[in-house]
Amino acid sequence: MFSLPDFLSLLRLALLPFMVPLFLIPMEWAAWACLALYVIGALTDFLDGWLARRLNQTSEFGAFIDPLSDKIFVVTTMLMLVSIDRVSGYYVMAVAVILIREFVVSGLREYMGQRDLKLPVTQLAKWKTAAQMLALGVLIVAPYIFYGQAIGLGLLLAAAALTAVTGWHYLKTVLDHMRKIP
Repeated sequence: MFSLPDFLSLLRLALLPFMVPLFLIPMEWAAWACLALYVIGALTDFLDGWLARRLNQTSEFGAFIDPLSDKIFVVTTMLMLVSIDRVSGYYVMAVAVILIREFVVSGLREYMGQRDLKLPVTQLAKWKTAAQMLALGVLIVAPYIFYGQAIGLGLLLAAAALTAVTGWHYLKTVLDHMRKIP
């Protein structure tokens, strides 16, 4: 049986088949509906881990599905924003930085996990996630809000900068650990 935190992680994935078609409908109502679903998904990202700790409902499945759901949710959202040209040109580099960091950090966590070591989430990484989630949300409805595109792309650049810094910190931590291994 799934715990509430596990359910929230799975809900994030279940929202995507509804969000993707809404992205492709070039109408204001569809963008706002998509944003509503996105906000629900973003809230589950913050709530699932907090509830797991608060309710003492951590599990191996939860430890697996939560970060996987996070990555699938964010990657799908970014790909959709690129596909509809909400993010284009040089701004696609910001998306690439974020995606590369996500995969590198996943690999680093796997490497450390095999050695029974943790790579804890830093406070700066939490700020990175908040900036990223806010940027994507704004970009979903960017054409329908005042200066939406500029604000969304500015937030995306800030998220990419934080992404690069936190990715480097995680990589440095693992490299320092590897140097200590005989």
